Amino acid sequence: MIKLTRINHSEFYLNPDLIKGIEQTPDTIITLINGDHVLVREKAEEIIDKIIDFRVRVIHQSRQDVTL
Repeated sequence: MIKLTRINHSEFYLNPDLIKGIEQTPDTIITLINGDHVLVREKAEEIIDKIIDFRVRVIHQSRQDVTL
């Protein structure tokens, strides 16, 4: 899960597997696979960095689990 901030400053966690696309107009709009849209304060590049960090953590954890 990645932590994001809505336009109204409320924070929430989003499963990045649900993201279909990210569009940056003046605001950043995340389109989910079910067609819903979420407006967030983070820039598209920040969201992509958060997704990469999340995936790295998942892979790292899965490799630790294998060696146990």
